[in-house]
Amino acid sequence: MKIVKRLLPLIAILALSSSCSSSSTQVIATGESKVTDNSQPVESMNEVEADEQVAAAFPVTLQTPNGDLVLENQPTRILSLSPTATEILFAIGAGDQVIAVDDQSNYPPEAPTSDISGFTPNLEAILALEPDLVVHSYLPEDIEQGLTNVGIPSLTQYAAASLDDTYQQITQLGAATGASAGAESTVQEMQQEIDELMARINVPYGSSLTFYHELDPTYFSVTSSTFIGQVYAMLGLTNIADEAEGAGSGYPQLSEEYILSQNPDLIFLADTKCCSQGIETVAERNGWNVLSAVSKGKVIELDDDIASRWGPRVVDFLEAIATAVEQMIAMETVG
Repeated sequence: MKIVKRLLPLIAILALSSSCSSSSTQVIATGESKVTDNSQPVESMNEVEADEQVAAAFPVTLQTPNGDLVLENQPTRILSLSPTATEILFAIGAGDQVIAVDDQSNYPPEAPTSDISGFTPNLEAILALEPDLVVHSYLPEDIEQGLTNVGIPSLTQYAAASLDDTYQQITQLGAATGASAGAESTVQEMQQEIDELMARINVPYGSSLTFYHELDPTYFSVTSSTFIGQVYAMLGLTNIADEAEGAGSGYPQLSEEYILSQNPDLIFLADTKCCSQGIETVAERNGWNVLSAVSKGKVIELDDDIASRWGPRVVDFLEAIATAVEQMIAMETVG
């Protein structure tokens, strides 16, 4: 159940519809900047000029689920309580501004991991670090209020519901940290790699393939309404969880009988690290050895972290799925 417990706080996505006006740069919840910067690229400047341009970008106003967040100056002591935000911050070039990350932020390796929990954080531990920005996907109300009381900005970024949400969060973190150029580059690289992956795959063929995505050994799964499920849907795969009892939650617990009756073509395990699941353990389950995916060796072991986060490494997740589909296509062609 560890994976499910880790995911459940991230399920809800809060839709934002409010707008605001400000004389500062304004970045809405989608990360879209309302001010166009036509100055020369940072990479063509010397270090002093680059620093001056970054400083000139502030104050910046961000729209968050909790209302407008105004950052008067570029933050230099960032605390990340979201593994996804941690990955994004380092990917866009703002890693040097991160002084600490939560206990689940294990990537990249140089991230300064602390003992602070992103789910049950301790306010005193947070304040002791003296951060000038806290980034998170969820904080208890009392912690949020505690940060407000002492004037520490808190940027909420709920779990993404789509790839567009991911791009928008990257863009927003770029604006929040003064790393807009790095954020733009990261988004463009992701889009290019995903386009290349999609061009490789025969999506119509993929629509004839069914799959089961396993969150933990008690058979919790995901439907196509979730971020994870939508990544699979990009390649046209049919999700057996979509018609299961409890599918409306997005994270139904399937029965073993249901999985066996569906006989999925592909099985993706996102519980290899948390729960030591793999091809061999699946084959040893009662009755699973007769499943098509097991008999054909189509049980794909995923990295739990990559398969549960919505940052830049979603490209690696899509790559693993695409490779499995390609192998199925090759098998059918040979057959």
